[in-house]
Amino acid sequence: MDQALTFHGAAGTVTGSCLLIEAGGARLLVDCGLFQGPKTVKELNWRPLPFDPRTIDAVLLTHAHIDHAGLIPRLTREGFRGAVHATPATIDLCRFMLPDSGFIQEGEVERLNRRNRARGRAAVTPIYTRADAEAALQHFRPLPLRRWLDLPGGTRARLWNAGHLLGSASVELVLPGGATLLVSGDLGPGAKPFVEDAEAPHDPDWLVLESTYGDRERDDPPPAGRRALLRAEVQAALKAGGNLLIPAFAVERTQELLHDLDLLMERGELPAVPVVIDSPLAAEATRTFRAHLKDLPEETEPAETFLAGPNIRITASVEESKKLNQVAGGMIVISASGMAEAGRIRHHLLNNLWRPEATVLFVGYQAPGTLGRLLVDGASEVSIMGQEVAVRARIRRLDVYSGHADRQGLLDWVAARGSVRRGVFLVHGEPEARAALAGALRQRGLAVDLPEMDSRYALPVEGPARPRGAAARLPPEATHAAFDWHNERAALLLELRRRLEEAGDDRARAALLSRVRAALRGSADAPAHQIEGR
Repeated sequence: MDQALTFHGAAGTVTGSCLLIEAGGARLLVDCGLFQGPKTVKELNWRPLPFDPRTIDAVLLTHAHIDHAGLIPRLTREGFRGAVHATPATIDLCRFMLPDSGFIQEGEVERLNRRNRARGRAAVTPIYTRADAEAALQHFRPLPLRRWLDLPGGTRARLWNAGHLLGSASVELVLPGGATLLVSGDLGPGAKPFVEDAEAPHDPDWLVLESTYGDRERDDPPPAGRRALLRAEVQAALKAGGNLLIPAFAVERTQELLHDLDLLMERGELPAVPVVIDSPLAAEATRTFRAHLKDLPEETEPAETFLAGPNIRITASVEESKKLNQVAGGMIVISASGMAEAGRIRHHLLNNLWRPEATVLFVGYQAPGTLGRLLVDGASEVSIMGQEVAVRARIRRLDVYSGHADRQGLLDWVAARGSVRRGVFLVHGEPEARAALAGALRQRGLAVDLPEMDSRYALPVEGPARPRGAAARLPPEATHAAFDWHNERAALLLELRRRLEEAGDDRARAALLSRVRAALRGSADAPAHQIEGR
């Protein structure tokens, strides 16, 4: 078998990280993550996997985020019998993150099937269940940083700190014959509260590099400056009179926010208002962070009571979460998910978005097509769980908590690797971000490829990688699209409802509906090229 690298995710899109390496007669995966974003992309989670899980010999997992780890339970359910190698902290996080992902999917499918029954449609099944996720955890094996691991087929691997998340790692692979492949994973920005700065080996032959912020640079302040910016946002939200909602990933982002809020309130820089962590997952994550405190950098500055101030409360039950909707102002609610795509934050948005006095503060990257992206891009109306909601709340964004290196950080990390002898593959970025970073790397004399979904490259013993085509599950225009037809349909229905409400009388409304029906009949009768040109 020739050595080859295939990009089964995060290629032409940001999520769904999954690399297949074929070498020495073995098949290895780096990551196996869920797709997020527009429904057209998310539907890949339900489609048949692009490889037979029974033929995969081992998995190397860069970190615990669901867009990197979230399809491992499906992999094991469908026949994978090898080991999943990850750092001890990543395994500890996956012990509750993967079962929680299964639980969320069961709940979402249950709600969908209730609607399907009412519509006379067939029932669907979850991608995997909580039980599937718990069974998958039996395959996980701890691999400390910098310790060599012999893999099937003669490949050797070791992990390096990536500085992105507690336990996150870059993966160094030495293939049979001696060529090296370095997979960056997600790289942190440096100076994060709970992780050390990223590092990695020098002079790889090939580099697979993330490009999430490849087209922008952030002026990330030091910790005191970051807290000052957060203080200003909280003060403005409290002055507005409503609640402050912060959609945040339950793991690390929530702990970083708690860490800063706790310090600000201890020092009297903010009033000690109620801070509610509405996420059982965040409670588990916080316990894991405490367990790994000994592994954190010495300069970490925990609050007096680490992530457990007297006014901080974590809700455990759905009933407790629902009671929060009775409070109209003066409360900070941090709830998952960070892109507002699932979880309890959607219920809080449903209850607060229409309130002018409320504030929604986004503190991380928002993938195209997500509810979070729609809100930060200025949507005036959105659909949440089938309900149309006017957006009157204050929508704010604070980018100083990003877990990703910016453009300059990525370029500096690549420069620190020395020479990349045979080429760079850019993944995990929107088209504009990948193109901008590719241009900067090419100016530095590096050969750069921009792989698309399911594209395959031969990795010869000598010379550059050679494209070998792709059996793409989605065309590039679908993976690149910020919004798909599902988003367009939702926007059209919201606009139609608004136009009907604004019409002067029933005669005007009937005339509008008549024109819509005529347009639909005309589109159905028109040739395809005429419809596309409209």
